[in-house]
Amino acid sequence: MEQTSFKRAMKQRHLMLLSFGGVIGTGLFLSSGYTLQQAGPLGTVLSYIVGSILVYLVMLCLGQLAIKHPVTGGFHTYASKYIHPSIGYIVAWFYWLTWTVALGSEFTAVGILMQRWFPEIPEYIFAASAIILVLIFNIISTRFYAEVEFYFSLVKVVTIIVFIILGICVILGLIHYNGYEGIHTVTNRYTNPTFPNGIGAVFLTMLAVNYAFSGTELIGIAAGETENPKQVIPKAIRATLWRLIIFFIGTMVIISILIPSYQGKSLESPFVVIFQKMGIPYAGDIMNLVIITALLSAANSGLYAASRMIWSLANEGVFPKWFGQLNKYRMPINATLFSMVGGLLALLSSIYAADSLYVVLVSIAGLAVVIVWMSICVAYFNAKRYDPSLKIHQSIPIIGFILCLVSCIGMVFDSNQAPALYFGVPFAVIALIYYFIKYHKKRGN
Repeated sequence: MEQTSFKRAMKQRHLMLLSFGGVIGTGLFLSSGYTLQQAGPLGTVLSYIVGSILVYLVMLCLGQLAIKHPVTGGFHTYASKYIHPSIGYIVAWFYWLTWTVALGSEFTAVGILMQRWFPEIPEYIFAASAIILVLIFNIISTRFYAEVEFYFSLVKVVTIIVFIILGICVILGLIHYNGYEGIHTVTNRYTNPTFPNGIGAVFLTMLAVNYAFSGTELIGIAAGETENPKQVIPKAIRATLWRLIIFFIGTMVIISILIPSYQGKSLESPFVVIFQKMGIPYAGDIMNLVIITALLSAANSGLYAASRMIWSLANEGVFPKWFGQLNKYRMPINATLFSMVGGLLALLSSIYAADSLYVVLVSIAGLAVVIVWMSICVAYFNAKRYDPSLKIHQSIPIIGFILCLVSCIGMVFDSNQAPALYFGVPFAVIALIYYFIKYHKKRGN
């Protein structure tokens, strides 16, 4: 089969850190202040707890599907098989767009952050260097890509562990922290007021929280390049989920206690604020380096995911076959280059059309993650009907789907997130019409 043409070179440690690489990025290091501002300290923690439950339910479903069908392309192929090929087609393009838009913003951010140390060098020089590096990482071999991503992600994981340990020491009174007065501070943060913008703000921030957890599904995409997927994937999913839940919830608890009212700039990290108040020398420089590593790691994972989506579409006959070709090292060079071009277009739109085209792209990308998760839930629900031997009960995908739907409904009432629906729904409709005109009769469905 064509699917086996990929080399199975990833081990469990690669798979876990690949997922970390996609999830732990600027959403945690830079943008975590947004949820804190909207939902308040207690609301933020509750949002992340609900988000953790949702991602756990979705990943349980994805794990069973990946074990049954360990193919490159993951949930896109599951949607095609168990829902309808047109749905798989839409899911693939939504997910591809998610990561190509992310590539544009990540390369831009690398250029901005590098100017902290080299203000005289133009941003585009650093952005171009990041583009070349990430491209090299993705075209040499699957094993090389996995090793690079492993160490990139390790930097982020170690930073979060150190942050949580030091935060616990502050809360226990072992480290002096200006403005922290023990249990009085904790009580004050969570009750004064409990929900500054009302309980509804917890639900309004759910999409942002879900987006912060996006990337866990990369395990499903990499199933076709993993050694012994039936043994490795379940272990990787369990280990990844528990660590992510501890990292995210632990981090947000500490941030919500130690920062009374986060009003950071777009590229100012709550991590930097807290480390500096702890008196850690060179905190700004250290976190600047960590965040740049996080950006490169997320771009690395993003280009991997986007290229596999394009390869999978070509492999299924709904995109030119040229994009399904592999080189002698079994790497999808054409699909990778095409995805990088998409990232470059997103980069240009973020610079020259930030208030128009790029806003549209970001809105669609934000919705795409929830659509992907909903498709995983529906695909597993249908798969369970055909194969009762699958281990996860059918109530799990139903609950997961409902929680995703709540996130979508909440978007309508948030002016920052509503454009996702205004542009995302027409995008899906256009893709659906194009599929039925171009490919439906060819596939004989």
